[in-house]
Amino acid sequence: MPQDQSETAESGESDTSGACSQGVAAQQTFTADRSVAELTEEILAEESRLRDGQAAHNAEAVPPDGLTPGAGAEPMTLRESLRAGGRVTVLVMFLLAFIDELPRAIRVLAPDIQSSLDISDTALFGILGFGGVTLVLGAVPLAALAARVRRVAVIPLASVFWGAAAFLSGLVVNSFQLFLTSAATGLGQSYRIPVTNSILVDTYPAPARSRIFALEGLGRPVGQVLGPLMIGGIAALVGGDSPWRAAFFAVAAAPLAAAAVSAVMLREPPRGRFDNAAILGDEAHEADGSHEVDELSVSIGVAYARLHTIRTLRCLSVGVAVIGFASIAVPVAFNLLLEDKYALGPFDRGVVEALTWAAALLGLPLAGRLFDSRFRHDPGSVMRLAGLLLAASGVAYAAALPVKTLGLLVALVALAQTLAAMAFVAAPIVIAAVSPFRIRSQAFALLTALIFLVGGFFGGLVLGRVSDAFNERTAMLVLAPPAALIGGGLILRGSRFVHHDIYRSVEELNEERRELSRMTADPGSVPALQVSNLDFAYGGVQVLFDVSLEVAKGEVLALLGPNSAGKTTLLRAISGLEVPSRGIVRLGGRTITYATAEDRFAAGLVHLRGGAGVFESLSVTDNLKVSVLESKLDEAEVEERSDRALILFPWLADRASIKASDLSGGQQQQLALAMALMHDPAVLLIDELSLGLAPVVVQELLEVIERLRAEGQTMVIVEQSINVALALADRVIFLEKGSIHFEGSAQQLAERDDIAQAVLLGGEDR
Repeated sequence: MPQDQSETAESGESDTSGACSQGVAAQQTFTADRSVAELTEEILAEESRLRDGQAAHNAEAVPPDGLTPGAGAEPMTLRESLRAGGRVTVLVMFLLAFIDELPRAIRVLAPDIQSSLDISDTALFGILGFGGVTLVLGAVPLAALAARVRRVAVIPLASVFWGAAAFLSGLVVNSFQLFLTSAATGLGQSYRIPVTNSILVDTYPAPARSRIFALEGLGRPVGQVLGPLMIGGIAALVGGDSPWRAAFFAVAAAPLAAAAVSAVMLREPPRGRFDNAAILGDEAHEADGSHEVDELSVSIGVAYARLHTIRTLRCLSVGVAVIGFASIAVPVAFNLLLEDKYALGPFDRGVVEALTWAAALLGLPLAGRLFDSRFRHDPGSVMRLAGLLLAASGVAYAAALPVKTLGLLVALVALAQTLAAMAFVAAPIVIAAVSPFRIRSQAFALLTALIFLVGGFFGGLVLGRVSDAFNERTAMLVLAPPAALIGGGLILRGSRFVHHDIYRSVEELNEERRELSRMTADPGSVPALQVSNLDFAYGGVQVLFDVSLEVAKGEVLALLGPNSAGKTTLLRAISGLEVPSRGIVRLGGRTITYATAEDRFAAGLVHLRGGAGVFESLSVTDNLKVSVLESKLDEAEVEERSDRALILFPWLADRASIKASDLSGGQQQQLALAMALMHDPAVLLIDELSLGLAPVVVQELLEVIERLRAEGQTMVIVEQSINVALALADRVIFLEKGSIHFEGSAQQLAERDDIAQAVLLGGEDR
């Protein structure tokens, strides 16, 4: 074989392409007529096979609508839904939605604020839009908080905060102070979408959910109709150079009243109440407190990484972000246009603003009926209709904005805004359907982030620059129609994935049903570690397919497989170092799917990764102490665990003062294992236990593992050597191409020559 070809073959042994080339190299020797092009073709063919496998796997996961909560159900009237969930919650949410619009109604006084503080269009749009940025910054942590505490307790506290911020807005004397109070107001309002939407989902049945959201959503157009009239009327009544200050003082009273009402009247609903009942049936009510297990806190980062894998949400969120350019920034520019071109005062602008939203009072109930009906028969059609409504609003904006006659301009703008408002009714319904119920609050917060950050703030800056350079009409015409058309098109595209993503959400509930049945029937059968239906992909290439496994308490499970089988990836997904696109992970019955790696570690899931696992500049003794530095163990407990390590690894006592860098590779591996055991793990994950070690060191490690097994230590070990696996494992799982192809005892494995051959031909895993 020519030298250049040999080097090419060797250099290819890394990452995805390297994994494929190793598997080929292990089974045959390259000849001179086997070119680099042929090798490349094989690599590309293998990656294509992986992609095709992912597509086929996903194609199979399309649910019958009968499994979708609300789909295929009997029609439910609004009256029946209110009877099931009560009238109080939706009425309070209606009130909150109404009050939430009052700060935005201040935009009718935007020309007066601009004149009083002497600021440009760009600065004005940026200041008013920055409240949307802080709304986003607050929505994310509040969504995480709402997943941990009573959601109804968040509402009054946040309302008091933004009421105080609104009051301070009436006292500002320069643009910077207005910037700060606008930011504080947005922060106080950030609870609205992630908290109230998740409460509504858990309070009312799925078959009438669209009408509930439409009823709650009516608070927004009511606020948009009455708010400008109130704000404009107050400014006209007060008069003077700064009538907007009195308007801010009046607005501040509303959230304070809302805080009192919500604190007294709202009740916390059970999380996932109706969705669980739709899937779990009677079993949702059978479990008593003796079977409940506290779950680890949901991580914001893990939740959003998981949500990013839901294709429906990706399309919906990007579409909503784009449409936010029109829905958030355009109304401010429209009020500037009314003053500059039509010389309308504060009250007249309030009347026009109210008229542009009046039609939405009729459109939203109609949207609720349409979306409920469509969701029952075809959930994907909900997004298709929403996309069409948004596209239609873009056409209406394009027709409206060039019009000079005020009456016709207002009528067409009202049509455009009504169509967009009707489309937004679909967003919470779709989010509730495709999002796993544990991270639904984070999904609603994602919608908030994209509407107000991308659309509101950045859209406002772009519109302001164009307005300063040309005029308000041109700026709106350049921005609004394309934004609505593009946003509608993206949401239409997302409708193709709705069924598949709903299936994933339903599948998680089904898994809950099975686990709940087991816990109810036999609490002692709960495994130490459980993985269900786990998928994982690096970018667009899926490497784990529907992996499910259980490890009993005190059991040693060995993971075998050839190169690129996904063994290491599986351990990383279990320990939280990677975020799977699908699946559930439990530790001792506790769901840890959305917890951070640090929280999983603190709960007892310890992962000893292959490679360097020690601090080379520290002594053996210091390595043991440092390994539990953040564990808050007292000195006596640290000493006790150190003594236990010395018993397991006697040579540690003789080399206690030696630096780890002076130890052999095998000794470093043993020290790393001793450091892991210092944490007294509930489950110990070990990656590549014997790789690269001398036989005598492997024998020492086997003795340690055998002793740990005798003491009841639960372990999952990735291993390349069949002999080692047979010596230490109670049970073996064989992974190939991301799927489990064998699961059984060590003795059963020994009888499978095909598996032995596959393992022997494998190389380093990924």
